Parts: sequence; C-alpha cells; structure tokens
Amino acid sequence: MTDSTKQDGTDIWSLVREKLRQKGIELDGVCEPECGSPLKVVCVASNLSESVEEMGQTPRDQVIMVRLDEETTKKLDAWVETGAVKSRSEAAALFIREGLAVRARELEELEDALQGVDEAKERLRDKARKVLGTEDEAT
Repeated sequence: MTDSTKQDGTDIWSLVREKLRQKGIELDGVCEPECGSPLKVVCVASNLSESVEEMGQTPRDQVIMVRLDEETTKKLDAWVETGAVKSRSEAAALFIREGLAVRARELEELEDALQGVDEAKERLRDKARKVLGTEDEAT
C-alpha cells in the first residue's frame, strides 16, 4: 500500500466513491466498509418497466401472507398511487422479485446447500426403512 492509503482501506473506498460519483453513480445509503460485513455492489436498472412487464406475462397464482410495518405499507401505497402497479400485492411481488434478483448468486449457493440437505434426508429415510424393515413399502 502507498503512504496515502490507510491500512483499513478507507482511502481506497473514498477514491472508489469519488470515481463512481464522477460517472453519475451515487452511493448514498450504502453500508460503509467498517460495518463489519463485506460490501456488495449491484447494478440495478434505473427503472422497473422490464420487471413490471415480465410480471404481466407470468401468472401470479401463488399466495403468501406477509406482515409489514406501517412505513413499508405507505411506500407500497405510494407505488400504487403512481399507477406503475395496480395493487399493494403487485407492488410487493415486484419488489420481492427485484430483491431476489439482487441476491441471486447467494440464493444459488443456498440452493446448492439445500440440495445436499435433501439428498442427506433421502439417505436417512432409506436407512430408516432398512432398519425398520419397511423397504418394500417405499417402492
């Protein structure tokens, strides 16, 4: 590292922020490096029109119940008021979809781990059937 760069990397972070700011990219509200966890930089489209269009082409036939705080509900209502979405449900679906897209790589890693858990459970069931003498019932 050079003399002008601190050991903890805060000068590098300042340089990155400044270079991005020069390109028109603002990082307001982004976690600073000293927050204790690694920083993830994600490119997000400036508008949601593609996601809204995709949602219109895919049936939304799965129902989930979600409890939200008042502030989040107000923000969903604001999106409905703009006319960009038809309902709170559509707004929530849109932002869940967007959030999952942002975390797609992490979710893939979790899915791989869950596949291993499913395989282990199946081996356990097979072993239990053998021990209990119920192998024929499973087939």
